[in-house]
Order: sequence, then structure tokens, then C-alpha cells
Amino acid sequence: MKLLRGFLLLAPGLLACPCLAAEELISTARYANGEPVPYILNAESTAPKYVVILFPGGSGIVDPRLEGGRLVYGLKGNFLIRSRHLIVDGDFATVTTNSTSSEERIQAVIDDLKRRFAEARIYLMSTSNGSIASVDLAGYLADKTAGGIHTSSRGHIYSFDARKYKNRHLVVHHKNDGCRVTPYSAALASHERFGNELITMEGGTPVGDPCEARGYHGFNGIERETIDAIKQWIRRGG
Repeated sequence: MKLLRGFLLLAPGLLACPCLAAEELISTARYANGEPVPYILNAESTAPKYVVILFPGGSGIVDPRLEGGRLVYGLKGNFLIRSRHLIVDGDFATVTTNSTSSEERIQAVIDDLKRRFAEARIYLMSTSNGSIASVDLAGYLADKTAGGIHTSSRGHIYSFDARKYKNRHLVVHHKNDGCRVTPYSAALASHERFGNELITMEGGTPVGDPCEARGYHGFNGIERETIDAIKQWIRRGG
């Protein structure tokens, strides 16, 4: 790993695949009218230092639910969902939920997490289409979360100025992302125009459609390196 022009350039490596920390369907987050906002909690510790809320790409719809006693949910191949076991350790827990720009919905999840993990620092991490919601919510969450991480962002990241917010923000992008709606040039411009922190990834093994989760767009083959760099950045924030 080395620092280049204000952002990190990481070499490729292999993805290790340990078992997921226990998946638990949580239904205690609720709208004001009592309707539940379900999410999947993955945790090793009962008192994590950091909880990372994951906003997937694609349709953004995870809709976790129990069917015949089994936990069922969508978008399992999405970069964040398939890589969340790499985030979870004694210090980190993850929450998987639908991507949303609804302030009421994200507030219901945050309130529930604060009841469970009063001392944890909460981050929101999005990928691809999910970055639309994470940018939309940036102002609302500026005093409610420790920060936002925007990976493989849509082109609108070009005009995202994180200096306006008092929490931390990070942009993460593959240098060779071939998806026309998530160009690396937009992520780089956000760094050069506004000083947004940027982690640039290289390497991996792209497969199939360049806009899908198994291309460079989804950091295929370098999931661990990408997640490790993000976790390092989170830890640097205290």
C-alpha cells in the first residue's frame, strides 16, 4: 500500500472466505406509526466500537424476512452484502438494509442501533446505486453518524463536497471501473475539486457485465483489500 497524490493505491490480492458471523433478523426498528424496518445484524461482539450500515447497489432492495424459519433476503451477490463478513470482527458489526433516501427510515435504524450499542460509532457505507441515497442523506446524517463511505459511486459524486459536513466522508473506487454511470473520473474529480478522501483500488478479476457486482465495479477478487483499507480509514477516526 502506498500514498499517491492524496489517495491510496492498493495492489491486488486474494479474497479469504471465513464463515459469516451469525446473521440475525432484527425487527425492533420502527417507523413512528409502528411499522417495522427490518435489518440483518452481523456481529461478533455485544459491544462493537463501530457499526456499519450497508446500502447495496442495484435495486437496493434486500427485504430481509423469515420464510419457514429461514432468513431470506435479496442481492446476496452485491459487493457489500457478499463482503460483509470481511467487515465483522470484535470491533465491527454490520447492518444490512434496503438502500433509501428516507430520513424517517434511516432514523428508525439509527435509533434502534443506539439503543443496542450506545457507545458504537455508526457509519453508512453505500455502493453503486446505493450512493445516490448516501449522498442524498449526507446533510441529514452529518450530526447523527460518524461518517459516510461511498464506493463505486454514481457520477454525481463529481459534485459531492464533503467539506460541508462535520462528520467524515470517504470515496472508494476501482481505477478500471468500466461502468458508464460510475466512472472513476468522477470519483477522482471529487478528490481533486473538494479534497474528499479517496481510496483508489487496482487489480482483481473482472467477470461479466462491467456494471455488475463481479466486475471491477464490485472489486471482484480484491474484496478483502478493499474492506481492509476502509476499516483502516474508519479506525483512524477514533
